[in-house]
Amino acid sequence: MINFTLSNKVKMPAVGIGTFLMTPAQAEQAVYDALSCGYRMVDTAQAYMNERAVGRGMKKSGVPREDIFLSTKIWASQYLTENTVEKSLELLDTDYIDLMFIHQPAGDFMAGYRKLEKAYKEAKIKSIGISNFHGKKLEKLLSECEIKPHVIQMEAHPYYMDTETIDMLEECGCRVMAWYPLGHGDKALINEPVFANLAQKYGKSNAQIILRWHIQVGNQVIPGSTNPEHIKANADIFDFELTAEEMEQIAGINKNVRYYKASNEQEESYASYVIDLDSQD
Repeated sequence: MINFTLSNKVKMPAVGIGTFLMTPAQAEQAVYDALSCGYRMVDTAQAYMNERAVGRGMKKSGVPREDIFLSTKIWASQYLTENTVEKSLELLDTDYIDLMFIHQPAGDFMAGYRKLEKAYKEAKIKSIGISNFHGKKLEKLLSECEIKPHVIQMEAHPYYMDTETIDMLEECGCRVMAWYPLGHGDKALINEPVFANLAQKYGKSNAQIILRWHIQVGNQVIPGSTNPEHIKANADIFDFELTAEEMEQIAGINKNVRYYKASNEQEESYASYVIDLDSQD
């Protein structure tokens, strides 16, 4: 495993386990399995409704808390809620969070971001993130924030790299954490001939080639899986390196195709989607 260094000098593992769409039981087991086979980064969110289970999985693993990089996200309906950062700390059963995001560019997202800035100053979180931001809302956040974001979580894969957003964040050194790193499991992407050929050359799977590509372009990845063998394989990508020519070949398949794109109306609707954090298992 290798680490990336954020603009505030915090080190973040290049690969983590994602827990999106996992039930509490699945999340607890996946976190345990990942940490047991060498992962040191875990990603969750208030909206996933499994923070409590993620905390249990971390404790169950026996890995010291200081050796785990933990990230979570404030949901849009929580941006105006007092002590929402503290609620995640309680659910995760931890004294601090390594990276905390605001989850969507919806509602009063600046109020949510200011909560993160306050928590950062109080050392309750060690890094600040934004998720799914782009365009004018990103411009607004960057112009009004006191502390620039350290990480952006966004859709990124060989079929799509949002260069416009990445360029907007380049000056502040904001690093990309890729969701849908394997293109939402799209077989057309995963089975591209370039990946099949490179998989044969390096004795890896097509998915491992794609994840290695991410690391070499500088993306942190959080592939999610509940299969222990897949979890282990997703991190087994540090014993080979793609050449510059091979990286160019992969760049050549970019289709500028996204698997998820919310309209402004859909984005704003997230602010009205209320979650009951206390109802988690």
